[in-house]
Amino acid sequence: MFEERASFDGPTARAAELLQAQLDRFESLLVDLLEISRFDAGAAVLEADPLDLYALVSRVIDGSTPLAERSGVPLRLHSEGEPRLLYADSRRIDRVIRNLLGNAIEHGNDRGVDITIGTNQEAAAVTVRDYGVGLRPGEASLVFSRFWRADPARARTTGGSGLGLAIALEDARLHGGWLEAWGEPGTGACFRLTLPLNVRGSFIASPLDLYPDDSAPASSSPIENVEVR
Repeated sequence: MFEERASFDGPTARAAELLQAQLDRFESLLVDLLEISRFDAGAAVLEADPLDLYALVSRVIDGSTPLAERSGVPLRLHSEGEPRLLYADSRRIDRVIRNLLGNAIEHGNDRGVDITIGTNQEAAAVTVRDYGVGLRPGEASLVFSRFWRADPARARTTGGSGLGLAIALEDARLHGGWLEAWGEPGTGACFRLTLPLNVRGSFIASPLDLYPDDSAPASSSPIENVEVR
């Protein structure tokens, strides 16, 4: 029916498009629910190989550029520290970065999104920073909750299943890594993914700061700004 919509009258063609959109969202929800069920059952499998994080992030940015251009949100990639390979599941890390970047574009503005990659002797990290609506006090500890939305009204017009960040957090934990969030109303938000260079390896600190230079974390309680790892 969707493929034949060009031959329909206006209202019928529009109905076919809406139906297809709802079917796509339903399929996405089923896929995400299945993925969450694997984590809950302890059945998620990590397929780790040597990974060039800079190359992966660059590919995700390339794939997100058309959406960013339509939204008027410039994307900027930065790199800090010496490039290093890490051992990780590229499919899962791609999914995490794609989710963080998609959210940043959706909630950002014409000030753009800064994506930064950094490494140290023990870990690699990616931060995704937007300058949009930000997070209200307490929301950084909620953003990874299943089906949680800052504005429930947005569920009717944007986004997928409401499970994207919950799955991203589980992907990070499966690697022995962290996924954290910071935000301030009207200032924007920053998400930081930190991964050990070796799967489930140990590390003490992330190579990148979570709090941007223009924030004032000392004035806020940590639970209002950062997700517990």
